[in-house]
Amino acid sequence: MNLKVAIVDDNTFLIHAIKEKLSFFEDVSIKHTSLNGSELLTQLEHNHNLDVILMDIEMPVLDGIETTQMVKQKYPHIKIVMLTAFDNDENIFNAIKAGADGYLLKEINPEDLYNGLQETMNGGAAMNPSIALKTLKLLRNPDSIKNQSDKEEISLSKREVEVLEQLSKGLSYTIIAENLFLSPSTVRKHIENIYKKLQVHSKIEAVQKAKNHNII
Repeated sequence: MNLKVAIVDDNTFLIHAIKEKLSFFEDVSIKHTSLNGSELLTQLEHNHNLDVILMDIEMPVLDGIETTQMVKQKYPHIKIVMLTAFDNDENIFNAIKAGADGYLLKEINPEDLYNGLQETMNGGAAMNPSIALKTLKLLRNPDSIKNQSDKEEISLSKREVEVLEQLSKGLSYTIIAENLFLSPSTVRKHIENIYKKLQVHSKIEAVQKAKNHNII
């Protein structure tokens, strides 16, 4: 399977470094690179035949979080992996809510970068302990959401709460699977669903905000 990748980062040195890391893998081809979100959106109009976008978070003109939201609305088939220089929980949380499919740290080695992309293509998504805690808080009682059916759509199932509680203790997928008598792929599926609920929550929240401000 040939993995079609785009890289977005305002640092040309970093774009070069990522390209170099991916050059070890014959089944990865870099389709285009951009220095900010706005440039990426223009490139996508010409070529959105991509599998994954590696996206920096902090960029001028249009940052990675806003760009992610826009790309996901227009090209939902493209996976987006945030590339972040530091594990800033707030950034990661907002990126997940915006629709990101995963996140990796910039100083990652080639092997892990490649595996991270493969994992994302297969629907896996890493979630660190503090993000799990934030997610629990947010989706346990989404009070800000007025509409009952929306509330139901984003409230967590008993299983998802259990998975998040284990994740927030810093346990790995395999250990969580053993503790909850599930297969690792089922745990992964639960985490994928939790990501989706966060993204739906963010969409519903945006619509509510717009309504409150009489925009729609």
